Amino acid sequence: MAYVMEPLACDPQHVKGMSERLIVSHYENNYGGAVKRLNLIEEQLAGLDFATAPTFVVNGLKREQLVAMNSMILHELFFENLGEAGEPGPALREALDSDFGSFERWRAEFVAMGKALAGGSGWVLLSRSPRDGRLVNQWASDHAHTLAGGRPILALDMYEHSYHLDYGAKAAGYVDAFMGAVDWAAVDRRHAALGPQPGTEPA
Repeated sequence: MAYVMEPLACDPQHVKGMSERLIVSHYENNYGGAVKRLNLIEEQLAGLDFATAPTFVVNGLKREQLVAMNSMILHELFFENLGEAGEPGPALREALDSDFGSFERWRAEFVAMGKALAGGSGWVLLSRSPRDGRLVNQWASDHAHTLAGGRPILALDMYEHSYHLDYGAKAAGYVDAFMGAVDWAAVDRRHAALGPQPGTEPA
């Protein structure tokens, strides 16, 4: 079954700090491109005789399948993040305070990681680690180097395509704009869907 693009989850006319042109281009060309690429890779894999195919062909296609699939998924999460500025809800705020020392320290680390990727490429993800149930900020390169078993609830795209039309090389300004446009209600819902942290009792 072919993958299809999800509808754009944010209103591109009402994301402060990002133009409609930037968001629509990002959605259509980069997210849409990942979905199209993934479908082409799936077609090639479906027609492959794995018993006789050269190992480098299998290796290359499976690597590109992972890159395209994660690009699709992370872009969907990114667009779901964008909306009206706000604050995290009580449960998420408590988790951030507990796992990072304070919301302000979490934010400082997340922003610093994004700005450190300026001029490079990759993602900054707020994810829950399955090993100890903590929220962690993690660096993810090439759409693929994500925390094993991690459940991302907030995603910042630091590939140049996500900011160049509006900010040129000034990626730090884009990071600040993103932080001012996080739809915390959406992040709260994803955090709640994770369920209680291991070792805690539900309220």
